[in-house]
Formats: sequence, C-alpha cells, structure tokens
Amino acid sequence: MIAQDPRGAVVTALSTVRDPELDESIVDLGFVTETTVVGGRAEVRLRLPTYFCAPNFAYLMVADAYDAAMAVEGVDHVSVVLEEHFAAAEINAGVAAESGFVGSFPGEAVAELHDLRRTFQRKAHTACLERACRRLIKDGWTVEGLSQAHLGDLPDSPERASLLRRRADIGLPVAADSPVFVDEGGEPVPAEQIPLQLRFARTVRVSIEGNAHFCRGLLTTRYPHAAADQRPRHPEQEASA
Repeated sequence: MIAQDPRGAVVTALSTVRDPELDESIVDLGFVTETTVVGGRAEVRLRLPTYFCAPNFAYLMVADAYDAAMAVEGVDHVSVVLEEHFAAAEINAGVAAESGFVGSFPGEAVAELHDLRRTFQRKAHTACLERACRRLIKDGWTVEGLSQAHLGDLPDSPERASLLRRRADIGLPVAADSPVFVDEGGEPVPAEQIPLQLRFARTVRVSIEGNAHFCRGLLTTRYPHAAADQRPRHPEQEASA
C-alpha cells in the first residue's frame, strides 16, 4: 500500500539520516537536492559541500539514505544519486548493488565502515552529554553533583531526547534510573573526574558544531541557492551555542 504522501514520507525518513561527522540531518544541512516518488519508485539526489568530501563519509550518507527510503511503506525501489563528487560513480554503483564500502572500492578500501561510524556516534554522544549537563547546571545542579544525576532528572527537553537517542545508538542504557554521566562503556564517572571530562566534552561539542557551521558555509559558497534549502540548527544545539 502506497502512503497518501509518499514523497513526504521519504523526506521524513531522510531527515533521520545524519552526516556522521557533523551529527546533523542531511535534510537540515541542505544536502538533499531532489526527492521524487512515482509508483513506489523513489529517487533521491544528494550534493556535498566540496567535490573532494571524504568518500567514506559520503558513502555512509548515500547508503543510509538508501536504507531510510527503502524502509518507507509503499516504496519498493530506491535510487540514490550523489552528484558532483569525485567518487560519485563508485559510490552510486556500490550502494545500488549493495556491495558495501569495500566492494565499492575494490583494491582501495580494506575494511567496512562500522568502526568509523561507531567513532562518530561516540563523539555525538559526548556532545549531547555536555548539552544535557549544561541543562542540569542551569537548573541548579553543581558540576560535582552531576555524578548523582540520573536520566530521570533531566526535564523533558530537546537535550534529554537527543541524549537518549545517542545513548541508544551506542548501546548505553536509557532507563530513567541510569546515571547521566557515564563513560563510553557505560560506567559512571567519579565526581572528582567530572570537571575534566565535562571540559573535554565541551571541546568535542564545539568542534562538531564548528565543523557543521563551516560545511554549511562551504555548501552555500559552492551552491549559492543552497541557503534556502538549509534549516536552522535544532533547539538542542542552539541552546548550547
């Protein structure tokens, strides 16, 4: 059964696909240039800020866009086309054939991108942790007191929703009684270590947001009309800028 608004459903699905390095939606970033759905066949066209954007990041976005669109009810065929990129032919063909990254670049790529994806998921979690802690501090918590904070202490907010989503991505518990400030393995961070860890988390968050701002600028330099396609950063990011 085809959805009443199949194109809208595909665009919504694409909004869940994130640039792995920038941790922002490819729709919000303005990377999606065209989405069409005709008779259950979807076509998505993507662009990136530069001709030489890293092929591993580009591959992840094209592959994730393919998977997201294919998951839409009523869509039975998907074509994702990366445009004006030096490795577009290899990436487009590899994703269409479901060859994986190694199969898309035979003789060049030596491993799939699971570890790379995991690395950036952890960085995204670190940035979201810092935003959540800033929210708690604003509500009266002390830095040292964060060692006693649990997810249930976070108010219903963009910061809380974002942190829960990133924790789920890397397999950390999301129950209300789970400690907020944990390391990558899910172990609570001792109170005396939190100030240093929080400063580190802030540098990660600032780096991610700075790179996102830079890439938005590069995209509009390359495609001046792209500014109209970009959406403002989410409230969870604006709140901590």
